Parts: sequence; structure tokens; C-alpha cells
Amino acid sequence: MSDAAHTYDASRIQVIEGLEAIRKRPGMYVGSTSQRGLHNMVLEAVSSAVHEVLARGAGSVDVTLTADGGVRVADDGPGVPFESVGDAAAPGLEAQLTRVYAGRDPGAHRVARLDLFSVGLSTVNALSSRLTAEVRRDGAREIQEYARGVALTPPTPAGPATGSGTTLAFWPDADMFETTDYSYDALVEVVSALALLNRGLRVSLTDERPPGGAVTERFEGGVRDFVAFLETAAEGQPVHPDILAFEVEDPRMAGSAEVALRWCDSGEAVVRSFANSRRTHEGGEHVEGFRTGLAAAVTAYARERRLLTAADPDLDADRVGEGLTAVVSVKLDRVEFSGATRTLLGGAEVRSCVEDAVRVHVGTWLERHPEQASAVVGRIVRGARRD
Repeated sequence: MSDAAHTYDASRIQVIEGLEAIRKRPGMYVGSTSQRGLHNMVLEAVSSAVHEVLARGAGSVDVTLTADGGVRVADDGPGVPFESVGDAAAPGLEAQLTRVYAGRDPGAHRVARLDLFSVGLSTVNALSSRLTAEVRRDGAREIQEYARGVALTPPTPAGPATGSGTTLAFWPDADMFETTDYSYDALVEVVSALALLNRGLRVSLTDERPPGGAVTERFEGGVRDFVAFLETAAEGQPVHPDILAFEVEDPRMAGSAEVALRWCDSGEAVVRSFANSRRTHEGGEHVEGFRTGLAAAVTAYARERRLLTAADPDLDADRVGEGLTAVVSVKLDRVEFSGATRTLLGGAEVRSCVEDAVRVHVGTWLERHPEQASAVVGRIVRGARRD
């Protein structure tokens, strides 16, 4: 081999920038080129829509799987202007669609993050063979067309508008993915979770492909409704009638925690955890804080009522969690995940905040509901003694 073949200099460095980098390595931006990556494109668009809607309180996000293989995500938020307005404004929609990481305002609090890497709408645009953006704002409509991330037209007036909002319609590029077939059932689960985790948010999913399907979800009970929803698919009957639910704000973690739980007479625990509306399949610090705080509250109550003697060890989290159905949702200004999969939440302060909140609120509930507390704690203590 010649010396030239071993030479490494600047001429051998390849610089790939912008949307070209996304199209070169799509799996790095949406997780894979399988159906999972395809779904992450939808979640990226839905995340943006939910953020716009929740920024003004509540509203609607409508997702449609079109008959020709596309996806349409529409919201009734204020409408994202194509151009940035003012030096301190978040990037306009055109910048979000064409610049990597030019997404939601980095100072925005508790942004819904359903997407995998929070790269932004540029991922959706780059990996779509065609994309149409429509903005309804100040009584007027504007549209812009793209093909594989490249603008075909500037933002163009398209007549008057009733109401406000943003709509993205896109068709995934078959050259980028192994399949362009979305799973309606998988997306229904996401839609239901979004509505359950965000009070007052109405989310719909419509499948225009044969055989079709449609679902619209809106809940006012938050995670309390989520626990009831999970229990419909679980075996066993509730040990106590009430679902214990609470929400706390804690500046130590710059965010809030919302928790709901109820024990059933089955032995299996079902605990769903979320960070900024994203499912944390691997758990994390919020789940560890929940488990520790719950065990501490139940142990303290059992000792106070002399259901445990001084010689008895504390009740462990696994024993306390038997038969439990629970939802633990945190919404943070700054979300820290452990690892690239973004399904394991980090942050030691999150753990201590959730632990304190659970210990106090569960302990108070036990004190104020002696009959229900007796059924719950008595069952746990009897199970511990059988061991």
C-alpha cells in the first residue's frame, strides 16, 4: 500500500451539515428506519403542536393518517408565524423546518417532549418526500411547500382564515424508511396518554386508510383518570374505593409532580411513569422517589397504629407496591435523561422532591381515611409477615 493511502489530511474530512446530515443518517435522528422511526416522526410533529396549544392553556390537536400514506397534524394554537417576530422570539416555522435544533423556545417551561431526541421539525421535513405547512393567524392563511427538506415556494398567502393554528401535512420518504405503514393502534396509545396527562387537552386520531378508525380523547381528571383507565385492563378488584391523587409544585426540581394510585387485590403492580408527557419505560429518579416515599408513608402509619412491632423491619417498596396501580408524571423546566434512549429519567433533586411529596400526601390520606387505610396497610402487613 502506498504512503498516499495512509495520508490523513483535511482533504479527507467530509462535512455534512443541516438537513443533509439527517437524510444521510436518518436512524441517528429518529431512532431507526423501521416503523419505530416512522412513529417518531409523528411524535415530533405532535410534540410541537401540543406545545403550541398548551402554551395558551388548552385546546385541540388532531392527527390524521391519510389514505395516500401521509400524516396531517393540526392544532388550534395561536399559529406559528413563518418568520421570527422580534429578536427575542422563538424561531419562526420556516426556520424550525429547515434548521436542525431550531425548535421550541429553549426558555419555555414544561414542554411536551414525545419525540426521541428533540431535534425539531427539521427531522420531519428532511425525511419527508413532501411536506405542506399551513399557518392560520390574524385572520389570514399562509402555506409553504417542501420536498425532501427543500422549500419549493416561499410562504404564500392563501386567503382568509377562521380561527388560528398550525397544520403540517407530510409524506414520509420511502427511500429513507423500511416501511411507510403506520400502526394506528400504537398511535392510539400515545393519543390517550397525552389526553390523560394534560387536563383539558383534546386529542384526536383519525385513520383514513381501510378499514379506518377514529378516537377522540379529553379528560379533566388528569392522572386520576389515568389510573382508572389502567384498571379497566387489570385483574382484581380495588382494595379501597378512592383513587388517591395529588399534584405538587416544587422549585427544587423546577417543576411539578402529579401522582395517582390505588391498591387492588391482585399481586401485580402496574406503575406508569412520564417526564414531560414522554413515557419513561425504564423508570428513573421520579419512580425511585415514588417507591421510597410510598414505603416510608405506609411503614410510618403501620408503626403508629402498632401494626408493626419494634422488632419488625420496615416494609420494603416491593411489598408495599403489590397490587398497586399508579401513575407518576413530572413536568420539568429542564429534563435530564440518563442514556441516549431518553426513557430513564435522571436528576437527584427529582427523586427527593417526589419522595417528600409522596410521603407527606400518602401519609395524610392514610390518617384522614382510617377505614381505607386499615384495608390497605393491614393487607400489606399480613403479606409481609407471611414472608
